[in-house]
Amino acid sequence: MTYEKDNKLEFSVKGAPVAFANLLRRYSIGNVPVFAIDRVTFYENSSSLFDEYLAHRLGQLPLLSETGRATDEVVLTLDAEGPSTVYSKELKSMDSKIKSSLDNIPLLKLLEGQNLRLEAKARRGIGKEHGKFQAGLVSYELVKEGEFKFKAESYMQLEPRAYLSKAADLIVEKCDEFEEKLSDVKKEKGEKE
Repeated sequence: MTYEKDNKLEFSVKGAPVAFANLLRRYSIGNVPVFAIDRVTFYENSSSLFDEYLAHRLGQLPLLSETGRATDEVVLTLDAEGPSTVYSKELKSMDSKIKSSLDNIPLLKLLEGQNLRLEAKARRGIGKEHGKFQAGLVSYELVKEGEFKFKAESYMQLEPRAYLSKAADLIVEKCDEFEEKLSDVKKEKGEKE
């Protein structure tokens, strides 16, 4: 580890091929499961924002996402009236561990007499499915043959170490699965010959 602060992390890897560096980068971005708001039901919206626009904005909101959770869906509600600025902290979650990772994200402004009442369903997903499910960004620089300098930045759903560790675990799982399938193929070939 060469640098670690807040949601950023830098580290070096030596003795690895480019394929491994790229695999770690791709798995960190596209395969680590996190929660994001996926469906929104509006019961009342007299604000100046269209339902679809606000639903998209809610979908991009980073939600705290523990890697070992069994729950795959969480309901969040919001009930606000103007005049006020509605912030992410006003979303009430049915699960206290799945909530907005930052309280001070402004969602919209309500004027006098405007109301907003909604129910949002957040679910677990991966970045390959949609960008709102990305845990963060990872890049690497080739320092010299077999040596890489990685930079990782969390989008606040997980700590950088947690999502990199989860990505590494997923890579190991896939390698084990591949090895098992390869073994099955070898057994089948051995039985036929």
